[in-house]
Amino acid sequence: MQTNLETLSQLERRLTMAVPAEDINKEVEQRLKQMSRTVRMSGFRPGKVPIKLITQQYGPQVRSEVLGDAVQRAFSDVVSAQNLRVAGTPRIEPKSEGSDSSTISFSATFEIYPEVKVGDISAARIERPVFTVSEAEVDKTIEILRKQRVTYLEVSREAQSGDRITVDFTGRIGDEEFAGGKGEGVPVVLGSGGMLPDFETGLTGMKAGETRTFDVSFPETYGAKEVAGKTASFESSAQKVEEPKLPEVDAEFAKSLGVADGDTAKMRIDIQANVEREVKKRLENSVKQAVMQALIDSTQLEVPKALVEMESQRLVQSARSDLEARGMKMEQIPFDPAMFETQAKRRVSLGLILAEVVKDHDLSAKPEQVRALVDDYVQTYEQPAEVVRWLYSEPQRMAEFEGLAVETNVVSWVLGQAKVEDKVVNFDELMGRAA
Repeated sequence: MQTNLETLSQLERRLTMAVPAEDINKEVEQRLKQMSRTVRMSGFRPGKVPIKLITQQYGPQVRSEVLGDAVQRAFSDVVSAQNLRVAGTPRIEPKSEGSDSSTISFSATFEIYPEVKVGDISAARIERPVFTVSEAEVDKTIEILRKQRVTYLEVSREAQSGDRITVDFTGRIGDEEFAGGKGEGVPVVLGSGGMLPDFETGLTGMKAGETRTFDVSFPETYGAKEVAGKTASFESSAQKVEEPKLPEVDAEFAKSLGVADGDTAKMRIDIQANVEREVKKRLENSVKQAVMQALIDSTQLEVPKALVEMESQRLVQSARSDLEARGMKMEQIPFDPAMFETQAKRRVSLGLILAEVVKDHDLSAKPEQVRALVDDYVQTYEQPAEVVRWLYSEPQRMAEFEGLAVETNVVSWVLGQAKVEDKVVNFDELMGRAA
């Protein structure tokens, strides 16, 4: 077989293959003869079907299979001989030009993996966030847990910030009602930001049984385009006003958080341990993101388009699955893989860079590292030993922990090379919530 390898770009190659037609014809003939021994056709006994009929019915399929096998063998031989790492699936096309009928020509266009040279990470500056959990953070977390368990008691006074007011309302722009502008028995917690500011302000001061009309201005960036940037008039009637009642920090509260004997001191210890665990996770994630960005910034790399396209498709499928799990009908939401191209390119780049760093500096996951991550993960379960056994019986889940161990090793290596500056961070910013 004749082959010719061309370089089309830094990563793209084209392999032209010319297969002797005589070899193909002989192989097709041989396979058809083998089929004749077992093939069944109506009106003939097994093994007695005329070869002409077999050729008419199965010839095109067999010929296609023979050509495919020949091209695949030629492609694999060249790739192996040239020591090429093929990225993605080659695009194989027949070549019809030329008058030479003694050969059948094909071309295979494909990309190869780039040569990765990680840049000088010692010049990178990485800001490492630092935070120590104190009693103040435990108190703040307890207050958040209390607010999550708030109950409401009906009152006869005017509604004020923090109250829950249940209303019927109808919104109009001009004299016309608009989609989404009408509701019955809708509970609104004043000051929570659950509704537009003008709407919550309009309800503030109302009593049960009162009706009030007020204007609400929709921002230009409002999701519903038909009302964005417009002002609507709302007629609202209050059904009831309720004030919030937070639970006391007592034995019952402790029991609601899983402390069986209601010991509030033990509850605080558990809460502190949980907060410390979450803070540690977020600090580590913040550092990891900074390290990954430093690796990308320091490394010049062209990534194969085929890998980016594959990763984009994977991200599309992941997004679809996530939204379907939330009950959304995906046929109503078109997904364009191009939406994920930037994210996909970053992920592919990081994968290639990390693989090179791990190989060059022997940063593979050690069994004891994986076990330490597993032990930490199962601490929140009632029967951690059972969860450990289950995890170790699931190769896919264990691969996730191995990946985390590798990432931890890479982070440690980069921090040892780069210029690192510790910075004390704000608890609320770290946890991603307001005080």
